[in-house]
Amino acid sequence: MSLVLVLSGPNLGRLGSREPDIYGSVDYAGLVELVSAKANALGQTAEVRQTDSEAELIGWLHEAVDREADVVLNPAAFTHYSYAVRDAAVQVTKSGKKLIEVHLSNPHTREEFRHKSVISGVATGVIAGFGVDSYLLALSQLAE
Repeated sequence: MSLVLVLSGPNLGRLGSREPDIYGSVDYAGLVELVSAKANALGQTAEVRQTDSEAELIGWLHEAVDREADVVLNPAAFTHYSYAVRDAAVQVTKSGKKLIEVHLSNPHTREEFRHKSVISGVATGVIAGFGVDSYLLALSQLAE
């Protein structure tokens, strides 16, 4: 079974109660269940984590390199400005593993400041706008 770290950034632990009109009604525990089930069905082992800490997220990306794991990353607000997360993400792809950036909503249909991602340029691919299915589509792509 291939290992996939499924990493989510700030405020995603509030899924289900945080702006459900934008982020959907599935709570974080439900996301974990859906991702784990999909990964198992695809022959993957998914470790699903969420943090509000930039430093912790960076440490997890370093861990992905050390463990030779692919990554599904929802950097959340860090998407738009964190060059530190970007630098850690590029280490994943430079190591020969895949990193797929995901977003529940489509940032390009939202406020102007959300249109720029410092992560997209170093990601293997980007999937956005499909709610929790964005995570599931990323897992499917990694299984290809």
